[in-house]
Amino acid sequence: MNFTYNNRELSWIKFNHRVLMESTNESFKVLDRLKFVAISASNLDEFFMVRFASLNDQKTANLFKKDISGLSPEEQINEIIPEIKNYYADLKDILEDFHNKLLPNISVSKVQYADLSKKNKDKLEDFFLNSIFPVLTPMAIDISRPFPLVLNKSLNIVIELESNNLLKFATVQIPSNISRVIPVTEGDNFSYILLEDLVINNLDKLFIGQNILETSVYRITRNAELDLLEDEAEDLLADIESSIKKRKWGEPIRLEVPNDISDTLLEFLEKMIDIDKNYIFKLKFDIDPTYYFSICAMKSISEHSTPTYTPKNLLISDTEDIFDLISRKDIFLHHPYDSFYPVIDLIEKASNDPNVLAIKQTLYRVSGNSPIIKALKNASEKGKQVTVLVELKARFDEENNILWAKELEKNGCHVIYSLPGYKTHSKITLIIRKESDKIRRYVHLSTGNYNDQTAKLYTDMGMFTSSPEIGSDASLFFNMISGYSDISKTSKLVISPYALRDKIIDLIDREIAHSKKGNKGLIIIKVNSLVDKEIIEKLYNASREGVKIKLIIRGICCLVPGVKKQSENIEVISIIGKFLEHSRIFYFYNNNQETVYLSSADLMPRNLNRRFEIMFPIRSQEIKERIFNTLSLYLTDSKQSYLLSSDGYEKISKGTVSSQDILSSLRYSNSAQFNKKIQKYLES
Repeated sequence: MNFTYNNRELSWIKFNHRVLMESTNESFKVLDRLKFVAISASNLDEFFMVRFASLNDQKTANLFKKDISGLSPEEQINEIIPEIKNYYADLKDILEDFHNKLLPNISVSKVQYADLSKKNKDKLEDFFLNSIFPVLTPMAIDISRPFPLVLNKSLNIVIELESNNLLKFATVQIPSNISRVIPVTEGDNFSYILLEDLVINNLDKLFIGQNILETSVYRITRNAELDLLEDEAEDLLADIESSIKKRKWGEPIRLEVPNDISDTLLEFLEKMIDIDKNYIFKLKFDIDPTYYFSICAMKSISEHSTPTYTPKNLLISDTEDIFDLISRKDIFLHHPYDSFYPVIDLIEKASNDPNVLAIKQTLYRVSGNSPIIKALKNASEKGKQVTVLVELKARFDEENNILWAKELEKNGCHVIYSLPGYKTHSKITLIIRKESDKIRRYVHLSTGNYNDQTAKLYTDMGMFTSSPEIGSDASLFFNMISGYSDISKTSKLVISPYALRDKIIDLIDREIAHSKKGNKGLIIIKVNSLVDKEIIEKLYNASREGVKIKLIIRGICCLVPGVKKQSENIEVISIIGKFLEHSRIFYFYNNNQETVYLSSADLMPRNLNRRFEIMFPIRSQEIKERIFNTLSLYLTDSKQSYLLSSDGYEKISKGTVSSQDILSSLRYSNSAQFNKKIQKYLES
């Protein structure tokens, strides 16, 4: 049967557009809204550096293989560019609203250097001469001095000059280590100018004796995909370190310039950079809106942003022994509503506990000052065997992970540097403890990273368990990534690339079988992305057999719901809120014998085929009920959710129910208490 699919890249662009449109949500405070602008701009940078760059590589190599939606790389590029222009058009209108109304309403305004008083200009000139001028390097461009290799994502100024009736060109990079937002005092407002505005108005001090005819800001985005030939790399660590440096100088795949740039300067840049004209974007707003992050973080106007959420629902008190608690029952945590502290506490306690013999852990992305890294180093120094898999290929965290890996090694930890051909994306900790002449395994599994900072911003679910079966599977998993153990024989944990795809298909098939017998068939899945064609086709088949399917897909969704005789029984929503929805949940009704799994994996070919991922079962009926109630709450969200139809996404705005707000407000001491409270919301 011929099914229809959404294109992955266009689906992502629509997701990022939804992020941008949350900046128009009047229920948020002004700076919270502005942050969505910065987030969407940062997202778009990464899209160009990775996804768009990959398509361009395929186009350059004359590859014509069509994607799941039937588009070739060139056809995808041709459809992406107009969508990006639509995004930029909406961004222009949104930023005009911010600068004309919203920011002035909270006494914040951006001003132009030319409009400042002489007093302020004199102060800024002193600041320029003392703090900026020494850092700047004017780069002349002529027959003996070619156009420099401009750094990826750096902000630059191109200049046309005249001297002795000769036209000349030059470029200057704006320093990235000096704040782009420069405060000025104009009335009672917090007023600022941008660093590039100050530099442009003082270029005469860099080009003495030259007549500056015109200037323009510009920014180049480069291909940032690491080009790794792992099979040929004797030292993966050194190879990745080398590739990170090259990332700064990859092929240009986007040029951003102001809308009012002169034809002369634009033609000069196009020639010097050697970029496709279709990849040049003329913007009617300040280039690189990620600078709004710094405005949102200003303490002087912090009352116009929501305070950082502090988890208040600690399920484990400092006075209780965490090992004793886990030995009695599985413990479930839903971050950021439940504190991430118990995860840190478990590893810290294990590092100091004389009965703990070994700690094994996977690390994909960790924070800059990670307490978990400190605990692992402490454990090693105290003679415990510490094994850590540090995933060096975690995109844009490679450099940070390399530093941590080297530091752990110096402190005596056994560090495994990725595995050839695969990423290790699973989130698992195994603690081996001696208790009454027996060995007991304690395991933590999660949908999210061991990062104490993102755990305050991302919604993730995790579980502590002392299940012997899961503990045994965890040992098998670590033996596999550190040695040569056969991982296909696990009892409870489902591991990709060996078994996860087949398991999900089997679970869907089981719902189909129930539905064919006239029983209720129900599937609820929450993931970040749904791309895998085989899984989508299986969901289409389930829909045609009468299984009700509810999907909560934050980002990319290649499945098309609501198509007659294909997906009539499938509903898809996307939730965009103050927290990044990151948990991966798989719920199957199973004829009233519910099966629930949590996983580190999204439903994408890379997760199912080229990554080590773990899907783990929820055994406790109380925890299953809690997860189902949480999913039900997500599905009733009428404030932060978007409904996907065959025509695209539409914001659901029929009510005021925000799942994230409700989960933030709940007070509970255990899952049973949580279930009682959440059911009251659902009943009302």
